[in-house]
Amino acid sequence: MQPPVKIGTRDSELAVWQARRVQYLLSQNGTMSELVYIKSEGDLDTITPLYELGVQGIFTRTLDAALLGHRIDLAVHSMKDVPTTLAAGLVQAAVLKRGSSKDIIVYKKNEFGFLEDLKGKAVIATSSIRRTGQWLHRYHNHTIENLRGNINTRLNKLNTHQWNGAIFAAAGLERIGRRPENSMDLDWMLPAPAQGAIMIVCRKDDLVVHDSCNRCNDWESEMCTKIERDFLHALQGGCSTPVSALAIIKGDTVVFKGNICSPDGKAKIDIEKDFSLADHGGAGAIVAKELLQKKGVHEIIELIKDARQRS
Repeated sequence: MQPPVKIGTRDSELAVWQARRVQYLLSQNGTMSELVYIKSEGDLDTITPLYELGVQGIFTRTLDAALLGHRIDLAVHSMKDVPTTLAAGLVQAAVLKRGSSKDIIVYKKNEFGFLEDLKGKAVIATSSIRRTGQWLHRYHNHTIENLRGNINTRLNKLNTHQWNGAIFAAAGLERIGRRPENSMDLDWMLPAPAQGAIMIVCRKDDLVVHDSCNRCNDWESEMCTKIERDFLHALQGGCSTPVSALAIIKGDTVVFKGNICSPDGKAKIDIEKDFSLADHGGAGAIVAKELLQKKGVHEIIELIKDARQRS
């Protein structure tokens, strides 16, 4: 009898939910497994803004190291946290069916009162430089405060701090049943590439585990997230870069929207492009190349580099 596959996961409520989802899907295909809990660097430091940490894979590389060290057989990641280039020796084994890609705002007053605050000088909390840039582009006179920690920690901080609201990924709150009634979808805000998707990673040479995981793969989610991550990679960005992307399949067409935003929100450049579903290969890189030809993009990239150097 084969020993149970060891699934590596962070120990936050959301991460455990995601790992258990993978565990359930594997069991449906006859693969038994057990969870192995591992603290990531991003979990240990919940104070420093993510963009100031200056590293790629802050939430994933501890798990990946455990995978390469054979302490676990596969790792489950929120796909938006995964660097666009995986560590040597690791491969993407599956992308689960994607949840909501939207960002939401959780506010402290009733909806009318919150909307009134948006007309004045509101204080909004988030650790995401992407969300910060888009929010300040829309609401120039607002103030952004840093907000780190797992979902429950961030919700508690919102209740105890003098903030008007905080921005979250809808998928995370909804998966663990923590989305408050006092929240709104931010339909105008483009998400991080691969937001709402879950990735399974395994060792390149572990063909048995790879095959077991690949049976859980959702081809539509895999295709759309690849286009989004290729767009990000071509712009030399990571999860702490103010680059947004969303690819959606509509019939025989892939509809892509993306943008890059300065950290202070003063400049934002958008791009939209449709591709035939039968001819989407390289779509992410193609759109990124077109974006780089737009006036002002390179100035935004320099602003992002300067912000990193000062942090």
